[in-house]
Amino acid sequence: MHDPDTIVAISTAPGRGGIGIVRLSGPRAVEIASPLLRLRHPLAPGQARFGSLLDSETDAVLDEIVATYFAAPHSYTSEDVVEVAAHGSPVLLEYIVRQCCLRGARLAEPGEFTERAFLAGRIDLTQAEAVADLIASSTLEQARLAARQLSGSLAHLIAPIKQGLVALIATLEAGIDFAEDDIDVLPAAQIVAQIAAIQEPLVALERTFGYGRVVRDGFRLAIVGRPNAGKSSLFNRLVQRDRAIVTASPGTTRDLVTERIAMDGIPVDLIDTAGLRDRDSIDEAEQIGIAKSHQAMADADVVLLVLDAPSLAAADALPPEDQAILDRHAESTAILLLALNKIDLLPNQSQLVPKWFNLQLVLTSALTGAGIAELRATIVAAVAGPDAAPREAGMLTNLRQHQAVSASLLSLESAQAAVAASIPHEMLLLDLYATLRALDSLTGATTTDDLLRLIFSTFCIGK
Repeated sequence: MHDPDTIVAISTAPGRGGIGIVRLSGPRAVEIASPLLRLRHPLAPGQARFGSLLDSETDAVLDEIVATYFAAPHSYTSEDVVEVAAHGSPVLLEYIVRQCCLRGARLAEPGEFTERAFLAGRIDLTQAEAVADLIASSTLEQARLAARQLSGSLAHLIAPIKQGLVALIATLEAGIDFAEDDIDVLPAAQIVAQIAAIQEPLVALERTFGYGRVVRDGFRLAIVGRPNAGKSSLFNRLVQRDRAIVTASPGTTRDLVTERIAMDGIPVDLIDTAGLRDRDSIDEAEQIGIAKSHQAMADADVVLLVLDAPSLAAADALPPEDQAILDRHAESTAILLLALNKIDLLPNQSQLVPKWFNLQLVLTSALTGAGIAELRATIVAAVAGPDAAPREAGMLTNLRQHQAVSASLLSLESAQAAVAASIPHEMLLLDLYATLRALDSLTGATTTDDLLRLIFSTFCIGK
């Protein structure tokens, strides 16, 4: 149980704006807010009241406000909540907060309003995390995913799984506790079948983590290749503006050029790198640029190797600089994609892909824009992976959620092994209860205070 303090904070973003909102939550919310305001009508649950903000020293009007009262339990926190909307001057908003604190309120901790909503049972832990994700979203797809999580999509997926697990536990417990009443104990084959039925949707849910994490956090993509392969031109095409300098002279890009874009709603940190070639034949500045290119490749989630179509079509083998990138990638966990650029310079279509080249390519022309849409789709598909869930479905979006589901699957595997080894049901139940605890930790039915502090400390004050 949380303490019964009444808390207060500015709930709108820092800075100046047309409107700013101060929120109070707790048993004394109305008592503390009322003396600060002169309202045309008394506060009433679920209704907005127009009025004035008063100067505590002179009783003069400081601003016109709108106050809204939400009576417990029909509020965001399930407590009495008063929200005062004034003009968005930081001075006025801070004045309201100070006056509330002088009258007995306490300044809210980061995320404390949402934490109280969770502790009151109004939302579960996955929904609480979705609040922070929705606030932090930078693309519409991120906002959509967070909104689905906030509506309880993940909890709705977990609920029937937990029901099946609890039913199995109850049956096994009954068989142990009431054996003298001739209650049938499930045969091993039925236990295995029920465990498999619980396991199947959890396996599918675990596979959604790759895509869910990428949509939530985005990824880094480094564009690499030899000088004059068209890396900067391709970078500009993906960014959809002339962000990087492009010239006919090789080695134009000396430093990393970074831009954040969205691909199919997924945030991408796009990095244009210096062309890779023999360091002995270049100056010091380009050597530094090449060193940064190698570091960018090491840090990237996706590496896009750009190949020069005209030179590759006339070659008998892959140029050593490009081959070195392929060799380096063999030791990396990053996804490697290849773009055969400048296809507009090859009139003969049979020249597009050399017969000796056995890697999958996306054919592009940074000059004409050919293949750019296909390249974007290829990048998104590679990052999403083959197990990406439908976008309307619930999915795992952070490491905590993934660890909870992974722990539940490990416990189920132990339970299956226990059945196969004919271990007594008392021991089998230990694994099933461990599965249940892992699923409870996912939605927050069982959590530690340290975990809650860690999660809600990442919120902004006022939410």
